[in-house]
Amino acid sequence: MFEPMGKNEIVTDMTVARNILGNSEYHDNFQSAQAVAGEKLGRAYQKSLFDRLEWLAQLHALCLPGNQPLIVHSAESSAEAWLFLMKKGAGSYTALANWYNFTYRPIFADDYDKNVKLALLTSIARKLPFHCHRIEIAPVPDEDQAASLTEQAFRQAGWIVFKAKADDNHILSVNGRTFEEYWSGRPGKLRNTVRRKAKKNLVSIRIETIFSDEHWNHYLDVYAQSWKPEEGNPDFLKNLAKQEGSAGCLRLGLAYIDNVPVAAQFWTVENGEALIHKLAHVEDATKSSPGTLLSVAMFRHVIDVDGVKLIDFGTGNDSYKREWMEDVRPRYRLEMFWPKSPLSWLPILRNTISTLVGKR
Repeated sequence: MFEPMGKNEIVTDMTVARNILGNSEYHDNFQSAQAVAGEKLGRAYQKSLFDRLEWLAQLHALCLPGNQPLIVHSAESSAEAWLFLMKKGAGSYTALANWYNFTYRPIFADDYDKNVKLALLTSIARKLPFHCHRIEIAPVPDEDQAASLTEQAFRQAGWIVFKAKADDNHILSVNGRTFEEYWSGRPGKLRNTVRRKAKKNLVSIRIETIFSDEHWNHYLDVYAQSWKPEEGNPDFLKNLAKQEGSAGCLRLGLAYIDNVPVAAQFWTVENGEALIHKLAHVEDATKSSPGTLLSVAMFRHVIDVDGVKLIDFGTGNDSYKREWMEDVRPRYRLEMFWPKSPLSWLPILRNTISTLVGKR
């Protein structure tokens, strides 16, 4: 697991690790970036789980170890920004992210105004032609203008940018409702199913907020017997559950029939938001609807006990998400090409034609 460095620790070999270019610098390892960032990429500063160095370093170490990172840092007066990329091929970089990410975006040390963010991102964009001719990042949100500002900054720096929708993000804005008020607006078929199955009293439920190997193994048992494909990296998720449990943010839901785990859900709760990372149920137990009953318990807990303002079901357009969620936010893919590189000319032409055809 990645261990954050203290503020006063020194990285001795900075020849390759850090190179300063004007008011921007780049790193090829997380320890070097940590030495510069201090606490600014940690939980105290970064509201989103996916914007923290701890998330990024563990994701790279356990899920993307063969991909060389490129971490670009920009500073304008006291304002700072970072862009975490990884090498995809000769002269080509992509977002340091994978399917575990709900979002990917440039990371700022504080909530600066639009002009400051734009200046920081433009500074980063102007230095990247030293390293590559192509960059692709996703899934980028835009409710915070991350996609729009990144597109604008790279265009100002001379890049050719193509922006397209990459995915959907299903969410529920609680808007001050109790669980019962929210539940009364769910589809009648869903509410009737819950009413009938709950009457049978076959399913017992527990929601854990502290990590334990015993309950995590119950989650793994359910997942192994579910319809889900093999987990991409179980160690990454286990480390995440431990980390968020220590921070008081873990919500691990488990449903049992005759003391045997038959459904499991892995959520985290922080800063008024609940994130639904994983859910699964044993296929043989489908008739008892343990997954649905567990979802009811989880929604009730985060709304009435945790008092969240938003529940985020991540990316993907699974039909069941529409039964529980009420709003959809787009997630974007940005492809940036440096036009002075001959290697960019053909993909720029292809993307331009594709864009023009799509507008017909």
